[in-house]
Amino acid sequence: MAKMNQDTYAGGGVVDQIEADPVNSSTERSLYEARVKIFPAKVTGAFRRLKWWIMAVTLGIYWLTPWVRWDRGPNAPDQAVLVDLANRRFYFFSIEIWPQEFYYVAGLLIMAGIGLFLITSVVGRAWCGYTCPQTVWTDLYMAVERWIEGDRNARMRLEKAPWSFSKLRKRVSVHAIWLLIAVATGGAWIFYFADAPSLAIAFVTGQAPAVAYVTVGILTFTTYVFAGFMREQVCTYMCPWPRIQGAMLDEDSLIVTYNDWRGEPRSRHQKRAAQEGLDVGDCVDCNACVAVCPMGIDIRDGQQLECITCALCIDACNNVMDKVDKPRGLISYTTLSDYEAHAATAAKNGREAAKNEQRRVSISHIARPRTIIYTALWSFIGIAMLVTLTMRDRLDINVLLERNPLFVTLSDGSIRNTYTVKLLNMQPELKTFSVELEGLPEATMWFQGGEEQRGTSFEAAVQPDRVRELRVFVVKPEATGTENFRFVLTDEGSGAADTAEAQFHGPQQ
Repeated sequence: MAKMNQDTYAGGGVVDQIEADPVNSSTERSLYEARVKIFPAKVTGAFRRLKWWIMAVTLGIYWLTPWVRWDRGPNAPDQAVLVDLANRRFYFFSIEIWPQEFYYVAGLLIMAGIGLFLITSVVGRAWCGYTCPQTVWTDLYMAVERWIEGDRNARMRLEKAPWSFSKLRKRVSVHAIWLLIAVATGGAWIFYFADAPSLAIAFVTGQAPAVAYVTVGILTFTTYVFAGFMREQVCTYMCPWPRIQGAMLDEDSLIVTYNDWRGEPRSRHQKRAAQEGLDVGDCVDCNACVAVCPMGIDIRDGQQLECITCALCIDACNNVMDKVDKPRGLISYTTLSDYEAHAATAAKNGREAAKNEQRRVSISHIARPRTIIYTALWSFIGIAMLVTLTMRDRLDINVLLERNPLFVTLSDGSIRNTYTVKLLNMQPELKTFSVELEGLPEATMWFQGGEEQRGTSFEAAVQPDRVRELRVFVVKPEATGTENFRFVLTDEGSGAADTAEAQFHGPQQ
């Protein structure tokens, strides 16, 4: 026969494990259980207010940025932030990035990664708890749910109640608003890739490209499902960061901690325990920290993979401590070294002595080798990108030798090579460039359609933010073997210059 054991893990889930008799086993049970819906309670406090402000700022930036205008002149788009895939440009206010400058985008991604490492090593999973899109949109969805269905107890009662007109009305209202938020999320995303006002009109009138509707549909679906139904499962099972962030933490990282040296043993009858002379901790076992947790865990069980350090349990516990006239900080942002020091003091001198002991968190916990290295790397990359952005030339020349044929011998015995020369104007105004030969004595050149400019240099006008491709002929009276030379491109207005190395080929000796 089968014997069943139940093991409770840190995450709060219960897994049924079957130790089956290999001979008489006739029962099979699943090792997985269905998701238990979480009903986080409303809470007030400093960290909850901080989350509201961060939600408002991040969502405001996301939804409003495509509508911000930035005047770049008559020949450039006036959208402040624009990823122009059609013309292969990325505009960010006064900065314009071309495809060959994609290393700037790579640099920003590297800075984002290093910044995430730095923040995690200092204050734990602050990204997850406050600014991660999954957290922000889930918070917004839960706010809608709480606004229409009520707080924790009301939502739990509604979940168990039979279907009625009132329940149907509330559920339809919640899901309708969720869908509107999801559509707005997908709609805002596509506005980053085209002129927002024009695309909005085309989208509403059904004249937008098919890819726009597909993109909005995909993002609507993922936002609705992830923020409305999967919520904590995305953080626990889909996101890799909980597994990685452990390597970023050490004994000086600030993390949300239940100070069990102060809270244990728990008692719901503090006054009676005091009258009877019992030694009990400050925790009144009210489970307020569990009720407000969006991940559905109990912080008193210790550090857990599911914890996103949103600190709502700190607000809930502080509110309870205020009511029972005990000092705040039973649950707090604490380093492991600080926690161990207080626990040692509590074990040696008593709980009150540990509570009266000054917190040891100082600048040394932030400025330590790990964080200094992260800060130095982050700063170095940022400064290097800023310097190259301010010093970069806004013109470029690219030369490609035509190899079929490699060279042509003309009737007078001179040798001609043909090149495809691309002149790049990265500025939003018409530019006249001068192209000059350097390092090839006695050679002359001209471009197809500009024979009248035959000589050692010629001028060519290039439209704003465009590449002009020219077929250039270089002729030398006598040439044998291979000679190296340069094309020099000069902006006649600003004096900026760029060069391109090339080779001139003639018959072998």
